[in-house]
Amino acid sequence: MNPSASSAHFESQSSDDLADDWLFLSSESAEPQGQEVGRDDQEAEDKGKLKSKLVSAWNSVKYGWSLKQKSKFSKSSPVIMLGKSYELKNEREKELFRRSFASLLWLTYRRGFPLLAGCSLTTDSGWGCVLRTGQMLLARGLILHLMPPGWTWSASHHVVKDDMDLLRPVDAAENGWDSNERLNSRGRKLSLGSRLDRPMEATHRRMASWFADQPAAPFGIHQLVELGKSSGKKAGDWYGPSIAAHILRKAVAASADLPNLAVYVAQDCTIYLQDVRRLCERPLPQSWKSVIILVPVRLGGHDLNPSYITCVKRLLTLQCCVGIIGGKPKHSLFFIGFQDDHLLYLDPHYCQPTVDTTKENFPLESFHCKYPRKMSFSRMDPSCTIGFYAKGQREFESLCTVVNEALSTSAGTYPMFIFAEGERQEEVPGSCLTTNNITYIRRKNELRRVDTSNSMDEFVLL
Repeated sequence: MNPSASSAHFESQSSDDLADDWLFLSSESAEPQGQEVGRDDQEAEDKGKLKSKLVSAWNSVKYGWSLKQKSKFSKSSPVIMLGKSYELKNEREKELFRRSFASLLWLTYRRGFPLLAGCSLTTDSGWGCVLRTGQMLLARGLILHLMPPGWTWSASHHVVKDDMDLLRPVDAAENGWDSNERLNSRGRKLSLGSRLDRPMEATHRRMASWFADQPAAPFGIHQLVELGKSSGKKAGDWYGPSIAAHILRKAVAASADLPNLAVYVAQDCTIYLQDVRRLCERPLPQSWKSVIILVPVRLGGHDLNPSYITCVKRLLTLQCCVGIIGGKPKHSLFFIGFQDDHLLYLDPHYCQPTVDTTKENFPLESFHCKYPRKMSFSRMDPSCTIGFYAKGQREFESLCTVVNEALSTSAGTYPMFIFAEGERQEEVPGSCLTTNNITYIRRKNELRRVDTSNSMDEFVLL
């Protein structure tokens, strides 16, 4: 599909319709990065690029992106996204929703990056979607950790002037800024708002560079694949949501850039409070590390247990929730909200060229998606990992309270997960034994037997 032709096609439709963001990527971000090489090397590189493009094209056909219909949102009911509610019939809230969505870091398949260790792969197209959704969940936690409350990406230097522009400053009219002034070239005087945004934009760029597709990036695909080896995974393998959670924990622990952040992964659908406190407590009195809590769960057998849908909705209304890694088998998505009976998500299954983040003012457009997508709850795979963030001890105690309240909505079924005092025991006789793909769970003095032989990952089933 020709991007320019597709762009023109969508622009000709009603402004109430939403189109896929990749049709509007800048030409700058679409250009392959690299250094000049000799003729032979250039030919080899061209062959490699052609192979990567063919693989990417095949995955595009396989996953049906060129045929995917645009998502539409009703104005009669609110959209809930990462703890906030937006009434789309209100133009200001509609703009806030668009800008908040566009500010999330969007991590997708990439092609043309340096070889992954031990193989000849220069793209993760077709196999890296769970790692990409894990990156997006971590990125959301980092935004809460490093940015001021309510931060959104202004993108003051590359605002798109059209009726679907998500990046137009919400308070432009109230502050008296003329829209034409914001579109001036870099050489002209920046507005006061742009000047104030510059320190945050530097942090924003630094965060994007941490997810770069190069070996030195602490949360890039190269590092995540390397950390996955201890779990028996290698580049090209399928990474389940549970394994992705443990890879993220190791990546943050190994990073020197985030000394005040820890990642805790729940075990057996249980968050052990003493383990979290031990992880977060620091020598200084009343001093805690911030924490991202990841809870791998499996909410049913082959399909999502309907009784958990209300509970998932309640969790997504909490501001401490940083999203859910889930989707369909071998087709992972990053869920960030919902409207009525449809989940709102970011999709990693689009292969973009690698961006050289070592260059000054590298293009950021490909790290942000402008148009949200949604799907029915009934299509959600039960294997998922739910993420939460707490800034400090007080926020953690509040998290425990509000999450417990949300979990209580699944009355009549086993809770999705629980909080427990104490610490995780390596072996608890009778509480959870796994043999021959059979998991036994003790909840409320009842021992239940479930077959996990068809699970995509190792989960405690509920």
